[in-house]
Amino acid sequence: MAIIDAHQLQRDWAGMTPARARALQHESAARVRLETDVALPPATVAGVDVGFENGDTARAAVVVLRYADLEPVDYALARLPVTFPYVPGLLSFRECPVILRALEQLRVAPDLLLCDGHGVAHPRRLGIAAHLGVLTGLPTVGVAKKKLCGRHGAVPEGWGEWTPLKDGDETLGAVLRTRPGVKPLFISPGHRLDLPAALELVMHFTTRYRLPETTRWADGLASNRGQRWLARLDQLR
Repeated sequence: MAIIDAHQLQRDWAGMTPARARALQHESAARVRLETDVALPPATVAGVDVGFENGDTARAAVVVLRYADLEPVDYALARLPVTFPYVPGLLSFRECPVILRALEQLRVAPDLLLCDGHGVAHPRRLGIAAHLGVLTGLPTVGVAKKKLCGRHGAVPEGWGEWTPLKDGDETLGAVLRTRPGVKPLFISPGHRLDLPAALELVMHFTTRYRLPETTRWADGLASNRGQRWLARLDQLR
């Protein structure tokens, strides 16, 4: 699955500085592809999220769901020490190594990833979803709760309605209403998918909650609520 494994990435990123990280983002962003080049619908989609324990350990959760019925079929948890400081816009350098470690543990390989965070809706067009896409080769979508960059107009109130998220004349993503009366989500393609495909995938996994089921499962495992969600997944092991 992965073009580079977690151990190799840790070696490559050893001693990474913020200045070097920004330069690497520009280089990696040039490898992002925003055309849909995969067969849709997929058989499986994984939700990806990262939480932090005591500020010095990253905990990644990946939960694989069937596209057909939104039921989980596999999951993985991984922990690694945090080796990069918290710098806005550079969060993927804290999170990618532990996510790759979790992906390596899966028994059911996902066809694509829905990531808690941004795709190309990022100042250097390389949010966590885009970065993971380049590293793994998988199609990815960013599903973020807050805006990182860009401007948008008023978001319609209807379920599934959206307005473009733009930076000048460039469309970065969409501000999507997944539940009437609730704050919208910021959706952007990460790699190997265009915006319409990204929106269709997110809405397919959205039920009665603000967040799609992929994100809800992964967020539950990665957070302090992990034991409750893990108990529901024990039967998969």
